[in-house]
Amino acid sequence: MGGDFAPGSNISGALLALKELPLTDRIVLIGDKDIILAELEKRNANPSDFSIVHAHEVIGMGEHPVRAITRKPDSSISIGFKQLKLKKIDAFASAGSSGAMLVGAIYSVNNIQGVIRPCTSAVLPQESGGLSLLLDVGTNPDAKPDVMYQFGLLGSITAKNVYNIQNPRVALLNIGHEEEKGNLLTQATYQLMKDSKDFNFVGNIEGRDLLRNKADVIVCDGFTGNIVLKNMEGMFRIIMKRGLVDDYFARFNYEKYGGTPILGINSTVIVGHGISNDIAVKNMLMLARDVHHAKLSQKVKHALANIAIIVRD
Repeated sequence: MGGDFAPGSNISGALLALKELPLTDRIVLIGDKDIILAELEKRNANPSDFSIVHAHEVIGMGEHPVRAITRKPDSSISIGFKQLKLKKIDAFASAGSSGAMLVGAIYSVNNIQGVIRPCTSAVLPQESGGLSLLLDVGTNPDAKPDVMYQFGLLGSITAKNVYNIQNPRVALLNIGHEEEKGNLLTQATYQLMKDSKDFNFVGNIEGRDLLRNKADVIVCDGFTGNIVLKNMEGMFRIIMKRGLVDDYFARFNYEKYGGTPILGINSTVIVGHGISNDIAVKNMLMLARDVHHAKLSQKVKHALANIAIIVRD
């Protein structure tokens, strides 16, 4: 029921995913059952191809996440997390309220032990043809150095296991390449990262080099990351409007990536874009499957058990 074009885009996206998923996988649709059945009937789809879990409440985009999760236990997001916690589903994806998705994840499946703050990432298409991960992109606007260090670890594990990048290069987004550059946060984070044995730290990266294949994982606080992400989304819209799209710029289309996993929690949770159409929803579901099969949370647990830096609770 989440997203600007729900429930139609979600039903259509689920039908597209159904064509690509193996028969051993099953999509669970969570929301108002009557509406779901009506949408499936409109598309001449067979309801038996899905599992349907009824939820009669919906969390709106503008609602306070904590209050919404606690006051709307019968919302599609709340019930989705109950299903995830009880292991009735393996992964939960939604284009609904990202704040409610984060709060629900923390309250239900919890952080992995040792993770200070979960985070979210975004894919940056590189000029060379590859991709990089930028994190955090809004979950933690006021991160501290040890949290930023963990972003480097979480990003490195994700890049390797979900995007098949071997020995990912981890960089710190800063206003210069030199070690002493930046504000107090980036200077302190650099000191933690520079001798890291937990990931392949390659130093600072400037904003102008974000798309030039200088790093595979780019770490920043959520405030900075969200501004970078929204700026790129805005530039893509301008490029599209002016008819300047080529094969490279087309890779900035959010539809291709579907969503982003919440990193650092004990299960697979994917947050989609609020304006997700059917293609984006389909790719969101395919990403959920990939993250689940990569056993990302288990690999984060293993890495934290052997981490070389001591972090605070």
